[in-house]
Amino acid sequence: MSDLALQEKATILVVDDQRSNLMVLSKLLKDDYRVLVANNGAKALALSTGDHPPVLVLLDIEMPGIDGYEVCRRLKANEKANAIAVIFVTARDAAEDEEKGLRLGAVDYISKPFHPAIVRARVRNHIELKIKTDLLESLSNQDGLTRIPNRRHFEDRIQAEWSRANRGDKCLSVIMMDIDHFKSYNDHYGHGAGDDCLRRVAMLLKTTLKRPMDMVARYGGEEFVALLPDTDPNGARYVAEQMRSMVEAAAIPHDQSPTQPVVTLSCGVASSGGQSPKSDVAALLQCADQALYRAKQQGRNLVHACTT
Repeated sequence: MSDLALQEKATILVVDDQRSNLMVLSKLLKDDYRVLVANNGAKALALSTGDHPPVLVLLDIEMPGIDGYEVCRRLKANEKANAIAVIFVTARDAAEDEEKGLRLGAVDYISKPFHPAIVRARVRNHIELKIKTDLLESLSNQDGLTRIPNRRHFEDRIQAEWSRANRGDKCLSVIMMDIDHFKSYNDHYGHGAGDDCLRRVAMLLKTTLKRPMDMVARYGGEEFVALLPDTDPNGARYVAEQMRSMVEAAAIPHDQSPTQPVVTLSCGVASSGGQSPKSDVAALLQCADQALYRAKQQGRNLVHACTT
């Protein structure tokens, strides 16, 4: 368990309609993992889509009501739960049963009766693999300098949030932000100080957002972008003003700025839905970018909202 030693105990869900099987597997794994149990498919689905889902499910096939195959199918069709690793643990040992389970998205298939050491080893291997895969995915979605989401991750998220907003007739807001006179900051203080400035501004913007669904990302160079689902134009403008004022209040010296003697931020706000419809993601981003341009035209260190 060396790779997991630095990790908080991973959560495993054991699903079986036989109490004796639940007890055996729970006892086998409880020292290394946080173990949840479910004696039917409905409970398994509820636990897997709750606030604290497992990273791996040990799943029996033959259960009354919703069987293991159907549980696996529903998990893989659920956006919130489809990354959970599924291992079937079942008395069915025919090749076609195993093939069906793997085709549905399971990562492994263990036949009963099982050897305890084999179960422990396979669970450990799949959890360690998932931890490493999640880390690589996180790094691929992260800006290397500021450690906040990168443009690629933002573009993936805004497409998903756009679809969700349209389905629910909700507002989706975007804030485009630019550090004022950043080139002169780099020229005067040096690129090392410029990198430090970008990191600090990124953290200030990140701490402004209070909801888990909100995101701030580095869009490129000295430009940042915030994504605010379920946020109307007034709410988005309020958040943008908080971000602008927080950066100014941080009082990062900028002697070369004609705007203020400290680092400041210009913000452009755009919203889709409600009274401010936009035809697609590109139009929404273009509107936010135009608003940012207006904020710069009007003197910088201010918030401008796109109007339609």
